[in-house]
Amino acid sequence: MSDKEKIAGIKAPSSPKTDSIPDAGSAGQQDVVSVDRLALAFENSARRWEMIVYPSLFAFIILAAYGFYLIFSLAKDVHYLAISVDSNMTVLASNMQAISDNVGQLSSNVRTMAVSVESISRDVSTLEPMLTNIDSMDQAIQVITKATESMSYATHNIRNDFAVMNHNVSRPMSFMNTFMPW
Repeated sequence: MSDKEKIAGIKAPSSPKTDSIPDAGSAGQQDVVSVDRLALAFENSARRWEMIVYPSLFAFIILAAYGFYLIFSLAKDVHYLAISVDSNMTVLASNMQAISDNVGQLSSNVRTMAVSVESISRDVSTLEPMLTNIDSMDQAIQVITKATESMSYATHNIRNDFAVMNHNVSRPMSFMNTFMPW
């Protein structure tokens, strides 16, 4: 065993060809030993790669399965979303139909209002003769207002006259009352 093989803990396999070859040519034997070492190094390298590749492959398989689960879950959620949107669109379509019906009814009501406003306009035009009568009534009310003002002025004067008379009568009566025994 060589020093490298002792350090690595690798035992070189004994080959029947190398054991049976006589010591006649050491060059041929060195070629066989070199090939054996190359094979041994390749096996060691393969074992190291197996320790890296197999766990990595296992992790990749687990991640791929998880990715498949996520994609499947996403597809299922999108399916539920599509069903929900479809049912909501059905409700929205029925509500839009109701809105369309209500707008049609509103339009007919506005037409009716336009006809009513037009008839009111005609009725107001027939009230023109009444307006002249109302003007004459307004003038009569103004005359009544002036008459009421003059009556109020006259009543005010009567009150003043009574106040003056009360003042003139009460002073002498006050003097006379001092002589009276009651």
